[in-house]
Amino acid sequence: MSIKYAALFDMDGTLLQSETLVIPAFERTFDDLRKCGMYEGPTPSEDKLTGVLGMILPELWKTLLPESTEETHEWAAENMLKHNVDLLHEGIANLYPGVKEQLQLLREKGVKLFIASNGQEKYISTIVEVFGIADWFTDLYSAGRFLTETKVELVAKLLRDYQVEHAVMVGDRKSDVEAGKGNQLFTIGCDFGFAKAGELDGSDVIIKDFAELTRHIPFPIVQGN
Repeated sequence: MSIKYAALFDMDGTLLQSETLVIPAFERTFDDLRKCGMYEGPTPSEDKLTGVLGMILPELWKTLLPESTEETHEWAAENMLKHNVDLLHEGIANLYPGVKEQLQLLREKGVKLFIASNGQEKYISTIVEVFGIADWFTDLYSAGRFLTETKVELVAKLLRDYQVEHAVMVGDRKSDVEAGKGNQLFTIGCDFGFAKAGELDGSDVIIKDFAELTRHIPFPIVQGN
């Protein structure tokens, strides 16, 4: 299978307004860690919690629990996944304004849509199912599914697997910019997610609102050239 035009999207902070989801999921997870005697300290600040989003899981839990064992990290990851899935079904989170409209425009123009996320496979699949957009995506690529160590590697695999000729990478973190530019892709930085000042440097375009997206997609079929 080969694809002429594709758009690759990060999930947290790009399509999904994750703050209302991940903060309570982290809080529940740290409560569980304390109850099980696996952790004694306070729950990290919201800034620290949102700061780890976009990392692969081993890096994320090493950052939040630097003194804990790998077994504890794995336990925390599984527990966090359960809470995320439960909260999604409880209707806690929302997509950013304009996401469905912009994705639909791209689909109508013949652009194939993909997720490229460092998240867990079940987390990503639950999100698209809950919001009724699972069928909109050609495939969901995640570090949890393919056990990739970097998003550069994940995106490279996606491009190879589907023989993509032209693609754009869309995301809100440094890892997204690295994944795009590391694979010679036009890269759109989303400055409405979790990015810190300067984190999106290197993007070809930086947008402040998801509704701006299709104005900057450089494919002739989208721009009507």
